[in-house]
Amino acid sequence: MLERDLFLLFVRPLNQLGIRYIVGGSVAAIFYGEPRTTNDVDLIVFLNDRDTPKLTAAFAPPDFYVPPMESILAELRRERGGHFNLIHNETSFKADIYLAGRDELNAWGFRFKRPVQFEGETLMLAPPEYIIARKLEYYREGGSEKHLRDIRSLISVSGSTLDRAALNDWITKLGLEAEWRLVSG
Repeated sequence: MLERDLFLLFVRPLNQLGIRYIVGGSVAAIFYGEPRTTNDVDLIVFLNDRDTPKLTAAFAPPDFYVPPMESILAELRRERGGHFNLIHNETSFKADIYLAGRDELNAWGFRFKRPVQFEGETLMLAPPEYIIARKLEYYREGGSEKHLRDIRSLISVSGSTLDRAALNDWITKLGLEAEWRLVSG
């Protein structure tokens, strides 16, 4: 498996289990923009109590690190912002699992997800407007320039296909105007 395909270690089991997800973060930005390396995949997941045992069984040791069931359930109880990691032990490639919760942008991202065929697998990509809004939030939180580079790349490659009205709406709703000016000129 090539390094660029490592995210499939996490997507394939989700597809097989029928757990709803969207790919976000750098992996989605790469699909909409230009190639670069990344050491993780961001997955926004709709998870419930019934799916949690199936998820932990699919990502079980020794192949994967999976947090204890009680930790996942505690994150699942959060209304917003639940998060945990899965790690493929052989490669150290990581999946940041963000629970969809009651987040308005997540709900919008799921509504407008884009199925893409890749290496025989159907990936559910978050829409590019979602990726831009989240990366602007990540930049605001941590100041990492990689988020702005990803946005510029995405705009350079896929800018003509963006729903500018939806993007502007999310930028306003999330108070990201200052961060947006850094990439939009």
